[in-house]
This record gives sequence, structure tokens and C-alpha cells, in this order.
Amino acid sequence: MVMARNSLVNNIGDADLKLLRIFKSVVESGGLAAAETELNIGRSTISKHLSDLEHRLDLRLCDRGPAGFALTEDGAKVLEAADSLLGSVSDFRAEVNEIKKRLVGTIRIAFFDQCASNPEVNLAKSIAAFNLAAPNVEIDLSIEPPTAIETKVIGGELDIGIIAQHRPSPSLNYVPIYGENMYVYCGRDHEFFERSDAGLSLADVRRTNYAGISVNSPNLHVGQKLGLRRSAKVQSEHALSILILSGRYIGFLPDHLARIFEQRGSMRPILPDQLYYRTTFCAVTRRRPNPNRITSLFMQTLERQHSE
Repeated sequence: MVMARNSLVNNIGDADLKLLRIFKSVVESGGLAAAETELNIGRSTISKHLSDLEHRLDLRLCDRGPAGFALTEDGAKVLEAADSLLGSVSDFRAEVNEIKKRLVGTIRIAFFDQCASNPEVNLAKSIAAFNLAAPNVEIDLSIEPPTAIETKVIGGELDIGIIAQHRPSPSLNYVPIYGENMYVYCGRDHEFFERSDAGLSLADVRRTNYAGISVNSPNLHVGQKLGLRRSAKVQSEHALSILILSGRYIGFLPDHLARIFEQRGSMRPILPDQLYYRTTFCAVTRRRPNPNRITSLFMQTLERQHSE
């Protein structure tokens, strides 16, 4: 027998699943008349659906008429196959619903440099709360330069990035979550360390070696605006700390990061009333496509933990 073009075997769709369910109900009911109540449709409509299914399969599935209803040999085999297919569809839907309920997968998050010492940051608490809500989601956490974070979020390589708010991209959504205070510091071996702020001027600061973040950031913008002479560049605050501790450079650091060095007596802020700015950090996601359920849950957790 030649198989009909566009047959069900070659292309199974929702309409075909519906026909198979009707066929299965007719068999289980014992005929078209008995199936009317079960399916809540008329006998003629049921008969048409069976004819459509037979046409799609190019097989005679059952005998139906005054003598009653009876499966053909082919019909019995199709019924067995339909039971298996419909059972698999049901199992698939149940598994997907369970996945949606449990939240399974990986969330990729990156942030810029030092935030663990910032008292305004509740990232650790956010991760803890998220893990309780979605224990089967793997967290991939990394530290990367801000421009790399933006590029990877836009490209879909990262789900969430945490970066300083600066010249926002139209491709990203920005949600402010915390901030930090930035001051200029010098190391113990720097010429400014023993001089009082009263004996220093902005002109003095502009003449000394300044180290700054090389990527597009508030650090770069503020340094340029103040006219500081950058003679060293870095991509992280950890590297910047090393340059400042060398005693040959000054640079902006967040006060929470510099505090431990201040307590050791190895660096101090200079002209804090003049050389200061505050940075707001945002959690960013790409605008299109919309964030998935896992990303949305983590964003909600971040916002909640940083609003308490």
C-alpha cells in the first residue's frame, strides 16, 4: 500500500494527537455510540475523525456500521502504538512541569572585582536565598572586567552581570542594587604619606603618578575629569592596590577595600574632601530575549536582599 503524502507517520502534530485520542476513546468505549458521552461530540463527527485518521495513516483501523464496531488487525497494532505515543507525551509533559517547578539548569553570573568586603553588598545572602529556592540550579560565578561583562551579557554568554553604572547600553536592563565610596590613596612609601592634607593641593596630586582602571568606567571618567596624569593602567582594583602599595602611584580605591591597608598603616586617603566619588552598581540582563525563569528568580532575589 502506498503511503499518503503528508501522512501522520512523517509529520505528527497536535491535530494528529487529538485524532489518536479520539480513536483510543472509541475503542475503550466499545464503539461510536458509547463514545459520544465520553467525548461529548456527535456520532457523525466521531466517524469523520476516525475517517480522517485512517486517511492520515492510509490504513483501515476499524469496521463500523449496523453490525457493530470492531478493530481490524491493523487497527489493533495502531492502538498499541498510540498507547505508547500518548503515554510518552503525557510523561514528557509531567517531566517538563516538574522541571519548571524545580528549576534545573545553570545560571552564569559575573561581577567586577572586590565586593565581598563591601558592607552594602548582599551578594552572598542573595546566593544563599537563591540556592534554597532553586537547589538544583548550578551557579557559575566569575570575576571579569566591566566591558567583558557587558559584552558577554549582550551576547548571551552570561545571564547576569554586576557592574558600575556608567554610560548604559541600550541592549541591557540595569537594576541598581548597591553602591561604594571611592577615595584616592597613597602607599606608606609615597611622598604624600607623611604630609598633611593641609599641605597638599590638587595641583600636587596632578603632578604625581596616577594609576587608574583602563576600561570604560566611572574610575576612568573621574580621573580624566580631575586632570590626573595616568602613568599606569590596570583592569582590576586588586592590581591597583599593588601599584598604590608600591609607593610610586596614587589611585582611587573603594574605602571598604582600602580599610585593611589603612589599619596596617600601609596606605592612607589623600584630600578625601576633594578626591571622592560614589559609584552605584547595577545588576544587568539583556533586553532581548526576555530573561528565563532562573535568571528572573535570581534578579528578584538580588533586589529583595538589597532592599532589606
